Amino acid sequence: APSPAFSFALINAVAVLIIACPCAMGLATPTSIMVGTGRAAELGVLFRKGQALQSLRDTKVVALDKTGTLTKGQPELTDLQVTDGFDKQQVLAQIAALEQHSEHPIAQAIVSAAKAQALTFSEPSGFKSFPGLGVRGDVDGYKVEVGADRYLTKLGYDLSAFTVIAEQLAQQGKSPLYAAIDGQLAAIVAVADPMKEGTPAAIAALHELGLKVAMITGDNRHTAEAIARQLGIDEVVAEVMPNGKVAAVQQLRSQYGAVAFVGDGINDAPALAEAEVGLAIGTGTDIAIEAAEVVLMSGDLRAVPNALAISQATLRNIRQNLFWAFAYNACLIPIAAGVLYPAFGILLSPMLAAGAMAMSSVFVVGNALRLKRFKP
Repeated sequence: APSPAFSFALINAVAVLIIACPCAMGLATPTSIMVGTGRAAELGVLFRKGQALQSLRDTKVVALDKTGTLTKGQPELTDLQVTDGFDKQQVLAQIAALEQHSEHPIAQAIVSAAKAQALTFSEPSGFKSFPGLGVRGDVDGYKVEVGADRYLTKLGYDLSAFTVIAEQLAQQGKSPLYAAIDGQLAAIVAVADPMKEGTPAAIAALHELGLKVAMITGDNRHTAEAIARQLGIDEVVAEVMPNGKVAAVQQLRSQYGAVAFVGDGINDAPALAEAEVGLAIGTGTDIAIEAAEVVLMSGDLRAVPNALAISQATLRNIRQNLFWAFAYNACLIPIAAGVLYPAFGILLSPMLAAGAMAMSSVFVVGNALRLKRFKP
């Protein structure tokens, strides 16, 4: 070493210590996550866990609940056909009397329709609900059973009288239900739940991101497939019982890979917890929100592709920051140690080293702040 050797060594040692300061590496990930999640919140997406950013980036298929997620969750009674010997208004009143104790949106649609027609209905006795199937009870001395085709078929009723009508209703995306009174098939009822305005655009955006889109619903297969065709959904898992959504998520995972599940109801909570990433509709139930890692603060499904896009942008930004931090250390530590001195007589002053160290941190923070301008 040149004379004085001690001074030379001390200057280089100080320069190396300053350059080797891991500030840039320490800032690379948390600043990107902080800015990315902040920008996501501005776009209506709340990340409750930072890990969800990476999990979303790895998603291969997005599974969507139907009622309240794809649709407005405000179904309306559209059709009521009765068999010979039954009166429409009387049948509707009897069905409504039974359904008034059910919390399902379809049940509430039937009750609302009966009230709109100023029908009066009494309190049922022996009410019993079978989740995902139907309800039964006694109304004014009549035994009334209402539910999906699989429920009435299980009870032994022949539904062939309504086969043609049921197929027509299903092709229109309506959900058919059947009613039996005192052991006789009495009526077919259809309920339609309007799609949210942003649903078609959201599904198109998910396809543009290269993702598969699946729908998980308790509706019968014909209705579900008709809705899927209208929206361009790739995969349909229909006639799912409330406790069967976890199995549906597992099935999609084995078929496609990592699953992101979007739901809003109490019965969606297990599936939200089972998926790699659970996204809860902010207008849904508290239980669903608690089970999810990501909350969509509005009911607009376009927030789903926004969440995926900000996730990809944030992870890309982290990689850029880490590359710069490592490249900075890899290039400047040898220079600070004096590798250029023998050939060029160049030493890195500790003051310049301090400036370079500060600039590397400024670069990392500045690069992370670019996420503030992110537009999906």
